[in-house]
Amino acid sequence: MIKDLEKAIGYRFQNITLLQNALSHSSFANERWHDSLMSNERLEFLGDSILGMVVAEFLYRNYPDRPEGELTRMRADMVCETSLAKIADQIGLGQHLLLGHGEEQGGGRERSSILADAVESVIAACFLDGGMEPARVFIDRFVLCNVPEQRMRNADYKTALQELIQQQKNQVLTYELTGQSGPDHDKRFAVRVLLNGIPIGSGEGTSKKRAEQDAARNALETMQ
Repeated sequence: MIKDLEKAIGYRFQNITLLQNALSHSSFANERWHDSLMSNERLEFLGDSILGMVVAEFLYRNYPDRPEGELTRMRADMVCETSLAKIADQIGLGQHLLLGHGEEQGGGRERSSILADAVESVIAACFLDGGMEPARVFIDRFVLCNVPEQRMRNADYKTALQELIQQQKNQVLTYELTGQSGPDHDKRFAVRVLLNGIPIGSGEGTSKKRAEQDAARNALETMQ
């Protein structure tokens, strides 16, 4: 069964216990060995650093026109829990996880946080088994193919807009609530963003903060 996972990953382990360790959730380690150090948490720690470094290098080399703040947000979007959980689904990682009884009954195989952590653990296992090359191949195959070129799911559009505007001196951005509708439990807010008093974008959302983000996104798309 574990050979199916190796096939999906595209890497055959010399030391299969590393992959087994990467699949061992803390609930399983505590139940079986009464030792959380036998879980994949240490591998997750290492894999997180490897993933962040490889993605950062890729973005730095391939997007020389992007400022630091935007590169940071792109990287955050690519390595976030949601993105990694999708990779786990792609390779069928959930069915191979080793979970404790309680976590198994609680739907742990579909839990995004557990799946994302396991992806990072597998990256670390690849690194420890074969060096940097198999880890890079995994990241290139499953992570770097999903660069958020247009909209970044976790993007802070307000900050991105502010950074763009600050490239010129004496520019003032303000956000103005233009309306709200709906009952108290389902409010909708409308906001527009102004540059030096001139409207440059508008947006809506279920809160003022989300409406402001949507307005900033609209302004960025218009300006770019």
